[in-house]
Amino acid sequence: MFSWFERRIDPYPAELPQMPPERFWPFMRHYSRGALPWLALLGVTSGAIALVEVSLYGWLGDLVDRLADTPRETFWAENWARLALMALGLLVLLPGLNLLGGLLMHQTLLGNFPQRVRWLAYRYLLRQSVGYFQDEFAGRIAQRLMQTALGVREVAMKLMDVGSYVVIYFLGALALAAHQDWRLALPFALWALGYALMLSRIVPRLGRVAQQQADARAAMTGRMVDSYTNIATVKLFSHSDREERWMREGMNGFLDTVYRQMRLAQVQDITLSLLNVWLVASVTGVGLWLWTEGTLAVGAVAIAVPLALRLNNMAHWIMWEFSALFENIGTVRDGISSLALPRAVQDRPDAKPLQVTAGAVQFDHVTFRYGQDAGGQNAGEQEDRARPLAVLDDLDLTIRAGEKVGLVGRSGAGKSTLINLLLRFHDISEGRITIDGQDVAQVTQESLRAAIGVVTQDSTLLHRSVRENVTYGRPDASEEDIAHALRMAEADRFVPRLSDAQGRKGLAAHVGERGVKLSGGQRQRIAIARVALKDAPILILDEATSALDSEVEAAIQSRLDLLMQGKTVIAIAHRLSTIAAMDRLVVMDQGRIVEQGSHADLLARNGLYARLWARQSGGFLASGM
Repeated sequence: MFSWFERRIDPYPAELPQMPPERFWPFMRHYSRGALPWLALLGVTSGAIALVEVSLYGWLGDLVDRLADTPRETFWAENWARLALMALGLLVLLPGLNLLGGLLMHQTLLGNFPQRVRWLAYRYLLRQSVGYFQDEFAGRIAQRLMQTALGVREVAMKLMDVGSYVVIYFLGALALAAHQDWRLALPFALWALGYALMLSRIVPRLGRVAQQQADARAAMTGRMVDSYTNIATVKLFSHSDREERWMREGMNGFLDTVYRQMRLAQVQDITLSLLNVWLVASVTGVGLWLWTEGTLAVGAVAIAVPLALRLNNMAHWIMWEFSALFENIGTVRDGISSLALPRAVQDRPDAKPLQVTAGAVQFDHVTFRYGQDAGGQNAGEQEDRARPLAVLDDLDLTIRAGEKVGLVGRSGAGKSTLINLLLRFHDISEGRITIDGQDVAQVTQESLRAAIGVVTQDSTLLHRSVRENVTYGRPDASEEDIAHALRMAEADRFVPRLSDAQGRKGLAAHVGERGVKLSGGQRQRIAIARVALKDAPILILDEATSALDSEVEAAIQSRLDLLMQGKTVIAIAHRLSTIAAMDRLVVMDQGRIVEQGSHADLLARNGLYARLWARQSGGFLASGM
């Protein structure tokens, strides 16, 4: 029985996730798909429970009247059918409805529903552009995703479960009281009016504070994650006190929203207490007055007073449920600001996989401006003078299949931007980039990046085992292939000696968050092994050996030569000696190509490259260049 209800919602739907709507209710519907039938059934069940519970009060009043009017000798004979019906409702129908409601809530919805939201949101964000993750703390994104999933569940379930129960219960109570005497229903109606007025004044304020609180909580968590992620920097600069002040500032921002929330909650509590005691007193007073006038039976009083007491007890629960509802609405609204964002870089509807036959790369009149939409027009601005400064400006570069090209230039010249555009981390403003004649904007991003191996200056690793990191680009690699990749990266000596806190050793040892348990050189060699195993036809080396000491760099340079064989290679290095032997060097300055040629040719021209070479100190570009 449990497993049947647990399988009613698929927590991991296979369909490709779409961008969620930016408005609240469409956002809720978007993430509630697949759960809506069961949410509706939960609402019907809760309404039925409320109806049965109210009916029990009617039966109680009728029982009191019959006890007063029927002789003891004939009571069972005259009322056995009615009593049997009451027993059936109390002992069978109500427990059955509660069982169904509990199964729907605990087995079907509480676990599967938010997991479904998490899965869809995670997959959508996983395909967001690189720029999206550069603009936000990773911890903040993850927290918002988790909070939003729970918020969507709570809003949907409270509306269907609590909302249905409360509405049916109150309408049933009002109808039951009015059925006895319309004047007996007046206190209930006036109480409901005051209750609704209080809700309309206080609960929206609680919702606004809750939204601010969710944002403050995310900011506080983001600060905490930032401090812990950069703990080495904090300790190196002896800034623990400074970090504490910075963290306290974030915590104070969160605590301020808590204080405002609790003040509203206290006003709400006082107002509700006054309303509740008035309801019980007025219902009791009106009931006794009508009974003394002879217009109301004693059973009606027995119905009205317990109903008022029941609503008295329910009122606090209802208020907190509504407050929690608006708090979760605030959480969802806060999550929308992070989740319901379009992808800056998207596959075109007719995109096809990239087919690399040779590996020729061409940049054809490429212009790129940060903050500008693809197509060359800055959003909302028409004049050229209003355009952002071009990082690359009408750049032409052809790299033949199998050619090894080194990119040279001072910081900010556009070298890394050129690489990022080839990987399509951003869309270009003008021109086109092709691989074997195929426009990279027309092929799928997955196939494009699968065809390119990249080793960067700051190669981070996944918080997983060495094996999982090395085989990340080729999960089906054999043990022999893994060993070969480690030897090529000069990593085969230190990997067998690795161990972690759980006692895992060698390839099974975990490397820590971003690979912090390894030295910079060890991380770099694992990254090189990973790219070697991927064996992509196009290879990008962005300061690939900068984290290695001279001895290891010299040992690995010959292995990199092997790695580059038969591949189209683009290498960036400030240490010009590491790329001087490339087939061709391309010198960039201010987003343009200013020189091209071999190392010897460029030195003979006595241009920018020659000046950079002359001003190097110990193999690096001199400061100020």
